Amino acid sequence: MSEDDAMDDWAAAMAEQAEEEGAEGKAGDKDSEVSVAELDELSEDAPITQKEKKKLDTILDIPVTISMEVGRSHISIRNLLQLNQGSVVELDRVAGEPLDVLVNGTLIAHGEVVVVNDKFGIRLTDVISQIERIKKLR
Repeated sequence: MSEDDAMDDWAAAMAEQAEEEGAEGKAGDKDSEVSVAELDELSEDAPITQKEKKKLDTILDIPVTISMEVGRSHISIRNLLQLNQGSVVELDRVAGEPLDVLVNGTLIAHGEVVVVNDKFGIRLTDVISQIERIKKLR
């Protein structure tokens, strides 16, 4: 996929999101606590002030836990206590299925295992959109 195709897909997704937000705003309930935030337009030309940089640095230093989940299994405590070296636990995933990438327990992406310089890593294959993540919170 070329960079232009990726940008076209991104633009289409953003337009779709804007349409959905517009439709939700019109069809929304008056008792709803959701409101649209007014944001300033970002510009590459606008320099970041020292105050803004300090705020950004504060956010960027917040630690999060990122984990990769191969799969899950539900077993009884009896079976858990019988596990020992060499035991095999069957997971709910099919071999070759993408791993889940979680940040603080929230699914943010899917990926595949890679080996780089004798260390395991993960290549992200699909990043979950903000809209999908918000829908899962409901």
